[in-house]
Amino acid sequence: MEFTLEEMRDQLVKLESRIGAACEHAGRSRESVLLVWVSKFHPAEAVENAIALGAKVFGENRVQEAETKFSTRLTAKDGSPVQCHVIGPVQSNKLKKAAIVADCIHSIASMEAVEKLEKVCAGLNKTLEILFQVNAGEEETKSGLDVANADAFLAELETRAMAGGINNFPHLKFRGLMTIGKNTGVAEDSRECFAFLRNLQQKYLAKGGIFAEFDQLSMGMTGDLEVAIEEGSTMIRVGTALFGERDYSKPVNDPV
Repeated sequence: MEFTLEEMRDQLVKLESRIGAACEHAGRSRESVLLVWVSKFHPAEAVENAIALGAKVFGENRVQEAETKFSTRLTAKDGSPVQCHVIGPVQSNKLKKAAIVADCIHSIASMEAVEKLEKVCAGLNKTLEILFQVNAGEEETKSGLDVANADAFLAELETRAMAGGINNFPHLKFRGLMTIGKNTGVAEDSRECFAFLRNLQQKYLAKGGIFAEFDQLSMGMTGDLEVAIEEGSTMIRVGTALFGERDYSKPVNDPV
């Protein structure tokens, strides 16, 4: 059941208390962690309520749903543009639509997707931020680059990007990595995969060049956000704890 505006406000206070405590424990500032409000399967009215509470960045799993809610530019409480992040895997035939509506895509996991997005964004005259999804928990049900191949993938990306001595992906900003913690119900079980992601991100950030802005780690959700923040997360993705239970009785007919 969807939360009312007042219920959302109460939930946000509780969540902010957790985030603040986790940041303090990790010796980090609260401003170093971005809260992504995961609005998938929640109606436009819920998004409006979230904006009224100060939300600035929303996460959507499905491209069609993102288009429905965010094709028209919304304005945050402070007057800045509301951002839409596509956080679910995107089929090749939906990459153009995703590039149009999204400010950032968290779930890129193939060279083909990178190359197609560059062509699409060149045609749109748009610069798009992307993160690469790594299946750091090594679970068969999760999408993303395999742990064993992630390092080699990024090394190949660097080679392709700078072939000929020029940036061959000028319309893409490589901003970092994303993962989903282990689905065990125990937050601590995700620490190792979060630490793996941080170490990989730091390795490539230090290289500079096309990775000069590779400073983002999208990891941590309601159940494991404290561990994620301790391990360096810069973006946490929270949905049900802020919006209430999703209504799956009318799913968007949009396979990702």
